[in-house]
Amino acid sequence: MQLLVCLRFFATGAFHKLIGDSFNVSECTVGRCCRAVANAIVGVRSDFIEFPKDHKARETKQEFLKIAGFPNVLGCVDGTFIRIIGPSENEADFVNRKGFHSLNVQMVCDAKFKFTSVCATWPGSVHDSRVWRESALCRQFEQGEHNGFLLGDSGYPCRRYLMTPYLNPATDAQQRFNASLCRTRVLVEQSFGILKRRFACLQATLRTNPDQAATYVVACVVLHNIGIESGDVMDKGCDAADANSNQADHQVAYNAQEGSHMRDYIANTYFG
Repeated sequence: MQLLVCLRFFATGAFHKLIGDSFNVSECTVGRCCRAVANAIVGVRSDFIEFPKDHKARETKQEFLKIAGFPNVLGCVDGTFIRIIGPSENEADFVNRKGFHSLNVQMVCDAKFKFTSVCATWPGSVHDSRVWRESALCRQFEQGEHNGFLLGDSGYPCRRYLMTPYLNPATDAQQRFNASLCRTRVLVEQSFGILKRRFACLQATLRTNPDQAATYVVACVVLHNIGIESGDVMDKGCDAADANSNQADHQVAYNAQEGSHMRDYIANTYFG
């Protein structure tokens, strides 16, 4: 019964009162059920949210290569806003650049719309580049634990392991590089769309504190990955909010020199 109550909340995002009426339990009981089940699901996140290594990394690169010919890709990274009610503490920190309260959730997806990394602890006002810089996955790439690239939008700085598009492509090779990167990177936006349509609570407003909201987000991602592994793939159209994430106010310009050199090398070698 607790599991069904929690799944009803994830699938609809309805008020606890309404869910309680449908199960003939109290509003407080619904809240306790949702928290207990979500915490249990998050407790096994490492079994279902795992960045590819070894033979899985090789398979992931081959799957990405088939999409648009971009070589050596391990995943696509982006952030998405998850609406929450204004918290009682540090309320201003959670107001994002679009003017509403949210978490800024960074995720990495593979070529099958499965999420391989999730960071859901940051307020909505924090820029994508900082979320990435402070993440455990960034440290792993900096330490050379992964051999491959992530693809990001212009909200991320270009690094030797993180490829972003040219803001002003000057050659045909750079234009083909951009086209291949964007056709591949759109998978993360499609993955967000699948996730939010499957779990409507992530499209609505999570009426809880930021820590509990983050737990709900991660629990939904675990269930999403289980669905992907079982072959349950929903329509993969982009979510409207995520499709507009690559706007001018979202761009940064502090690319590392080694990242720019690596980007030029890929453009000239593979797309020249």
